[in-house]
Amino acid sequence: MNLMDETRKLCALCGISGDEGAVRGYLMEQIKGFPDILEMRTDSLGNLLVHKKGVNTPKHTLMIGAHMDEVGLIVTGIEPDGKCTIAPVGGIDPDVVIGRAVENPDIGTGVIGARPVHKLTAKERDEKPEFKELFLDLGCKSAEEAANFVTPGDSFCYHSEWTTLGNGKVACKAIDDRFGCAAMLCLLSGEIAYDTWFAFFVQEEIGLRGSGCAAYAINPDFAIILETTTAADLDGVTGDAAVCRLGGGPVVSFMDRRTIYDKELYQLGFSAARELGIPCQTKTRIAGGNDAGAVHITREGVRTMAISIPCRCLHSPYCVAQVSDMEQSLLLAGAMLSKIQEL
Repeated sequence: MNLMDETRKLCALCGISGDEGAVRGYLMEQIKGFPDILEMRTDSLGNLLVHKKGVNTPKHTLMIGAHMDEVGLIVTGIEPDGKCTIAPVGGIDPDVVIGRAVENPDIGTGVIGARPVHKLTAKERDEKPEFKELFLDLGCKSAEEAANFVTPGDSFCYHSEWTTLGNGKVACKAIDDRFGCAAMLCLLSGEIAYDTWFAFFVQEEIGLRGSGCAAYAINPDFAIILETTTAADLDGVTGDAAVCRLGGGPVVSFMDRRTIYDKELYQLGFSAARELGIPCQTKTRIAGGNDAGAVHITREGVRTMAISIPCRCLHSPYCVAQVSDMEQSLLLAGAMLSKIQEL
């Protein structure tokens, strides 16, 4: 199974938090044909839990996880002129969406609009917009016409095309965290050394809601979270402000705003990377968070590590990632499935 092909296919699907059905359906269709699947089930919240048999009986219960959901927009109402009021689902900067196309496969494509600049006061031009000032334009002329297509609660994701950039980079929506889902598919498709639980989480972007439930059900001793993390390695950004860098290999964190990671696993990650002959980096600022924040405090606690790819323009229509970082993160994750069982 090809990592980049699967990432591209998964990124093309729409699946904002709470509406991950298309992503889950695709994953289930692929996994049902894989060898050595002991169990595959969906819990009440929508997490997809898969237990795969390995060559050896594990010493520890290990869970590897990634989230299926992406950031997006939800319709909150319909105005008399046919435009729709909206709210963000997940952490989105309003500046990022103005003038951008969004889509719902069952409804169609719309554009996020705002008051034109010539209608703003000088003070308003200097202020950041708020989502209450934005609207979804579906091209309708009245509330009655719009109601034929959309109702409050309908979700829209970015309209985005998989794009190959220079120097081995790619760009698309939802690389956060369809990369992690694709990497887990690759691991599931082949032989693994030990029995392992694979958890595809829902609702990470709105508060890590799915992963805590999944971890409670599986009750792992150890967990690996596959993720993306913000890279600010841009022109004019120096020193630790870059956080991490594209092309620097997998990011193994020691701490973020939700988690202090297991120190032995943190060190083991760098040791495994050296054995594989691949680069490895950590974040130079305490920033962000991911499903580890919920997983590591489940039940009596779970020893947890995160392996992330650095990603520019996170939560935008075009996240930018380095192919080599993605491939090396998959290699490291595969190695850690065995390394952890040797502890």
